[in-house]
Amino acid sequence: MTRKAAELRALSAEEAAHFGWAKSTPVAKIVAALEAERPGVARFVGGCVRDSLLGIAPKDVDIATSLKPEDVVSALKKARLRAAPTGIDHGTVTGIAGGVGVEITTLRADVSTDGRRATVAFTDDWETDARRRDFTLNAIYLTTEGALFDPVGGVADLRAGRVRFIGAPRDRIREDYLRILRFFRFSARFANAFDEAGLAACREEKAGIKKLSAERVGDELSKILALPRAPVVVEEMIRAGVLAEVWPAPPAPEIFANLKRLVPAAKAPLGLAALWGDGSEGIDARLRLSNADAARRRGALKAAKAIGPATPAKEARVALYRCGDEAFRSGAALAAARGGADASALARLVEIADRHAPPPFPFSGKDVIALGVAAGPRVAAALRAAEEAWIAEDFPGTERAREILENAVKSAY
Repeated sequence: MTRKAAELRALSAEEAAHFGWAKSTPVAKIVAALEAERPGVARFVGGCVRDSLLGIAPKDVDIATSLKPEDVVSALKKARLRAAPTGIDHGTVTGIAGGVGVEITTLRADVSTDGRRATVAFTDDWETDARRRDFTLNAIYLTTEGALFDPVGGVADLRAGRVRFIGAPRDRIREDYLRILRFFRFSARFANAFDEAGLAACREEKAGIKKLSAERVGDELSKILALPRAPVVVEEMIRAGVLAEVWPAPPAPEIFANLKRLVPAAKAPLGLAALWGDGSEGIDARLRLSNADAARRRGALKAAKAIGPATPAKEARVALYRCGDEAFRSGAALAAARGGADASALARLVEIADRHAPPPFPFSGKDVIALGVAAGPRVAAALRAAEEAWIAEDFPGTERAREILENAVKSAY
């Protein structure tokens, strides 16, 4: 990259229209605190710059600074702002103003890496910091005066729909093997096609994924599966042998593609159920899924066994009652995807959940005892029998439900 390419360039009026967040009160207070130490020490970087250049509202704001971490903390405290040392060993401090957190990271150079983490040294050189990052589109900086600093050609790649490693792709990957999965995720979000050099490097270095922690792999794969374009990426991950490094069971990409066609916003737990079905048993631990997400994956599989696109309404209502609303909806989507059903078949099942959901069973053990059953195992047995009979009659109202309960109590003697 020539020196000219790394010069500052003012935002155009069209571009500047998407950077209003940089002038928001909390962000402005944090920037002012840093700049009070020495002008020019802070620049916005990463996703907030990248997304804004595409007209997308950023989720987070990140600042790179030439100040050392202890000086960042001092500057924030002088301005009466909170400082949280969220990653201070690697140079990251979270500045908090008005309840808004902004990650502030000191410019860094990698001293050594082991494929999972890096030992870093702090620097005051912006280009050095840029060249240690993963992709060109993540190494675009914006000064506090509104000028772009683009030392590795990130803006051109962003405009062209290219996700390209900075420097030699295999070198970047060997620094942190998570970059393999990040390459596919960012390609899904921003690329028109896969960068061939990056794809080849991912294929060649895929075994390094096994060096990563389960949490990091799980988090990255979950983000991939949640994307609308995930099916395209998953197919390429399979061809490259990358997905097999994450989980060895044979995947079903066609079912996953059907799922995303029917439910583009389907999240990772349902995506895992679609991709691997019963072959995903054990993947909860492999990816360190949260208890809630693991339950969602299992619930979808259970419900999908109980229903299908053509399941009669009465049977569907029983499945809805037994599985619960969330699992039923997920199972309906999964069953429709497995059957290659169209959107109308799924909509019919969803309508049952929306408009014809069964009521809760209106009685409890206290009602059984009130009918003369002594406390003990017979109470649970009578209640269970009554509930099953009530379900079999398609969830009749309270009056009929009471008759069913009374009959169940009589049968218990």
